[in-house]
Amino acid sequence: MSRIAYVNGRYLPQREASVNVEDRGYQFGDGIYEVVHLYDGRFIDEDRHLDRLERSLKEIRLPMPMPRQALSHVLQEVARKNRVREGLLYMQVTRGVARRDHPFPAQPVPPALVVTVKRIPPYPATIDNWSGAAITLPDLRWARRDIKTTNLLPNVLARQAAREQGAIEAILYEEETGFVTEGAATNFWIVDENGTIRTRPLSHDILPGCTRGALMAELKQAGIAFEERAFTRDELKRAREAFITSATSFVKPIVTIDGAPVGDGTPGPVARRLFELFARHVKGGVKNAA
Repeated sequence: MSRIAYVNGRYLPQREASVNVEDRGYQFGDGIYEVVHLYDGRFIDEDRHLDRLERSLKEIRLPMPMPRQALSHVLQEVARKNRVREGLLYMQVTRGVARRDHPFPAQPVPPALVVTVKRIPPYPATIDNWSGAAITLPDLRWARRDIKTTNLLPNVLARQAAREQGAIEAILYEEETGFVTEGAATNFWIVDENGTIRTRPLSHDILPGCTRGALMAELKQAGIAFEERAFTRDELKRAREAFITSATSFVKPIVTIDGAPVGDGTPGPVARRLFELFARHVKGGVKNAA
């Protein structure tokens, strides 16, 4: 079956789908994207993702491509037409097609919207074999990391460096201060040497991850203490546990960093508990996509 994409008002076989060469997303990276996990035909944390989409668009002065209810319908249709019940849905909004010039088009043009979906393996049954290694790298990204922009070249280079070293993620840090920001494509957490669950607080320095927010809500409901407090690379080296969160990683332990084991080099008890906690969140379901 041919994969179906939504491109600017049309559902098309993906092999036939295309965008104009002067789309500002292609020319300047002038756009915003979101990635949503589908589990058993349901969009996980859909409202969080659409809230973040709207916020990111507002920050770059770009309107929604359509009313939110209509956009939700498009997402559902793309999942339905592709018969995907376990997958990742990608949506991208750009400033549209205009003659190449750095300022916004003098005459506003309609935002461009592309939506695709792909199948992924089922949600992992257990945390065993759901872990990986990471490296640390200086954070070279722009100053507004809280906006989920399509400008991802520093992230691409960091992830490639990780892959070349046999790692699944690059943990980024500020060269001047030594404080960890986040992963190249994930939020990053530790259980520090005192046993406290910690992650960096929200600011322009990190992306407000939807999985991060959902996990925090689950932690509060379960009465599990955590702190939004920055930590340094030195504190990272002394951490008992480390893990990443994202729409694709869920809760994934990082068991080695820069070749050195984190704790005993295996998924720790905190990560195991949080993996199960988030699995219940995912399997509890939200909005039906089918």
